[in-house]
Amino acid sequence: MSDLEHRISELESKLAFQEMTIDSLNQTVVDLSQQLERQQRQLKQLAEKLLNAGHSQIASASEETPPPHY
Repeated sequence: MSDLEHRISELESKLAFQEMTIDSLNQTVVDLSQQLERQQRQLKQLAEKLLNAGHSQIASASEETPPPHY
């Protein structure tokens, strides 16, 4: 094998490795994007539940009884 053929073979190997790495990184980005979307939906649902629960369980200032020292 000539020096030129060897260099071309090396470049092809490096290119194949880079393509594999890019595909792997792309899949990681897709997975993280899906996870982020899922977490954003869950956070939104949790915030809505907290707002709804907060209104029903917390008395307004006018309904609160004054502390005993008043």
